[in-house]
Amino acid sequence: MQVTSRDDSVTGIRFLRTAAAVAVVALLGGCLATTPTSGGGSATAVQGAAAGGTTAGANSSLEKCTETLGTVRIEENTNASWYGYYNSRYRTGSTVPLLRTMVQQSNCFVVVERNQRAMQNLAGERNLMRGEEGRAGSNMGGGQMVAADYTMTPEIMMADKGGTQGRGFLGGLGVAGAALGAVTGSMSSNEAGTSLLLVDVRSGVQISAAEGYAKNTDFGLAGSIFGFGGGGGASAFTNTPEGKVIAAAFIDSYNKMVVALRNYKAQTVKGGLGTGGRLGVQGGSTPAAKEIPKK
Repeated sequence: MQVTSRDDSVTGIRFLRTAAAVAVVALLGGCLATTPTSGGGSATAVQGAAAGGTTAGANSSLEKCTETLGTVRIEENTNASWYGYYNSRYRTGSTVPLLRTMVQQSNCFVVVERNQRAMQNLAGERNLMRGEEGRAGSNMGGGQMVAADYTMTPEIMMADKGGTQGRGFLGGLGVAGAALGAVTGSMSSNEAGTSLLLVDVRSGVQISAAEGYAKNTDFGLAGSIFGFGGGGGASAFTNTPEGKVIAAAFIDSYNKMVVALRNYKAQTVKGGLGTGGRLGVQGGSTPAAKEIPKK
């Protein structure tokens, strides 16, 4: 009869645990290396496409307009502190492509192109067609650019990952639990607050302002294990938990704005806008000032 020492038994148990951990990592690693498929993906607040006044695959919760209200230029302040912070932390990229899709899908505004690089491309194409190489009948003459009636400015006011939760239940699995915990990462919440401002181009008057909020729970995998984590460019709004919650907050902002615009009523000031207002100062020359009794 062969006698097995206690040390041999402990070594065997450790070997089995290690083997189980390796198997778990290999299994999940294999799942993460599946063949890419086109389309589908996880649901995001802004999705699908727009073409003119028609849409395909848009979020069903997006507020829409039966009447287009005018043309809009969407431009963010890339020098703002929030822009640099969230791009360096989450690599979200510009919010403009996301907002342009959302706005066109709503049919509330016609979006005009004002991106600096795109405008350079447009100017270059016009110059080419005006030269000797341009084909006759291309109709690239002047006076065809459409003016923007409004400007829309986005801002991320708050977006961060909340506290980490829920790794303790894996501890009882020993080495395998530690490996599984490393692969599966942790559960945490993400929240974001955003704002949108709509300004009349001709007068400079603010037409509408709206704030939005969104929150989700991130069951994300730990990117350090397999060498992935955040996305780059505009794709981060569709492939990272932080980007998705920011996108959801923007659609909340926009939905609130559209609801308010449906019942839009212009603000009026007695005597007209920009003529001094109603807070007159005694001795002043504005209409409100002249109404103040002299003592």
